[in-house]
Amino acid sequence: MKGDNLKNSLPLMEQFYSIQGEGHYSGRPAVFIRLAGCDVGCVWCDVKESWDKNEHAIESIEKILSDVKETNCKFVVITGGEPAMYDLTNLTTELKLLACEIAIETSGVYPIIGNFDWICFSPKKFKKPNEKVFGKANELKVIVFNKSDFAWAQEYAAKVGKECKLYLQPEWSKEKEMTPLIIDFVKKNPNWNISLQTHKYLDIR
Repeated sequence: MKGDNLKNSLPLMEQFYSIQGEGHYSGRPAVFIRLAGCDVGCVWCDVKESWDKNEHAIESIEKILSDVKETNCKFVVITGGEPAMYDLTNLTTELKLLACEIAIETSGVYPIIGNFDWICFSPKKFKKPNEKVFGKANELKVIVFNKSDFAWAQEYAAKVGKECKLYLQPEWSKEKEMTPLIIDFVKKNPNWNISLQTHKYLDIR
């Protein structure tokens, strides 16, 4: 897919200013750049409308940057879809010129190309991650949909670097069922942390 990338434009589903609701930076104001296109196919994905890049406009990097500047926020989260489908060198280089701190949320299926301060690696069972992502991850976030996901999470915890932050997050539709199990697991394995989708509790984007 990287060969399809337009150097000065990207398929953009949406861009908005809100509060990061998950993981390490939960609670922090952020500009979200949600790129269109994903071939991982998570059955519980809450943004399935992002999967088909052809259903969304191709936006110039210049326009994306202009909208970032309007917020006066210096923390940008590039998400999707699967944003690592694209070469993000030009976008991240220009964001750095604006003195932005940049995070990416990725399933790790593709090698990451760009300049990032924080890589949130959220592997999915639906498609095997690329091993090149393991050592680059600053954060491992595993979505817990059923009990077998705990052992699967431990497998990936052994593959990332020692400084990588570990998070377990209940899948939203299983939140009441899985959260007590996650609490018990984290108490027994204190190297793990809990991530909740706080933006959904707050009823914000």
